[in-house]
Amino acid sequence: MKIIRLNKVPFEELIDCFLKAFEEYHLKMPTNIDYYEQRWGAAKVDYSLSYGMRINGQLVGFIIHAIDIRFGIKTAFNTGTGVIPEFRGQGISKLIYEYAISDLRNNGIEKSILEVIQENKKAISIYQQSGFNICKEYHCFSGYISVDSKYEISLKRIPKEAFNWNSAPNQEFHSWDFQKETITERDYDYYQVIYNHQIESYFIYNVENKYVAQFEVYENNKNAWLRLFQGINLVSNNVKIINVDDCLVNKLSIIKAVNIPESVKQYEMELNISGINSLA
Repeated sequence: MKIIRLNKVPFEELIDCFLKAFEEYHLKMPTNIDYYEQRWGAAKVDYSLSYGMRINGQLVGFIIHAIDIRFGIKTAFNTGTGVIPEFRGQGISKLIYEYAISDLRNNGIEKSILEVIQENKKAISIYQQSGFNICKEYHCFSGYISVDSKYEISLKRIPKEAFNWNSAPNQEFHSWDFQKETITERDYDYYQVIYNHQIESYFIYNVENKYVAQFEVYENNKNAWLRLFQGINLVSNNVKIINVDDCLVNKLSIIKAVNIPESVKQYEMELNISGINSLA
């Protein structure tokens, strides 16, 4: 067994291992290498602070970290952990994490976060053994919008450079891939919903994967939320909404009101790396 940094691994080999590790995943993973180069690039993956394990020369497991300063804290986000099927049950993920936590701390990382499907009890247990605690609960949705509101609204698409992030509410509740720092690196369309000549809400949408990355109203009321989804429906009535924080009660209520089915629930888990002793 040998733990290595993933910047020493050819990208094609990493993708091959990644796809083998996720071949039984509840969602079918894309197989296009360009997709992962773009997605992980936007997320700010640092392969020198991402880790893998080789056994007899074969890459059998990995932890892929995005590194960035988010909300003033230098953070490592685990954007993918996996072990190929024939090597599971050997504690490989735990061994990689023991090495990773020490190395991340030695490189000035203050916090590590990850997302895990709530039904994946085994993975949650592994992360808890490595010191992670559940800090957020997320809801994910996928399907068709059913909205009956017939308000007179208008929709304005704006360039991303014109979007005012300073006025966008609830930024602290978005998960890593849907925070400003990641969104602005990817190909999203920005829309304002205008009602009574006022910008009432916004949404940020990706045509290719149907993600509504962010959507918010500037003043919280049910009719404004309905008008927002009326606007989204003008662009696409089939959408994916990932990681809505459990504490955003009004947002969750409107998603249910427009009948978008819930697909999965996730936890965000975190570890305060700067508060533990180095394992090195």
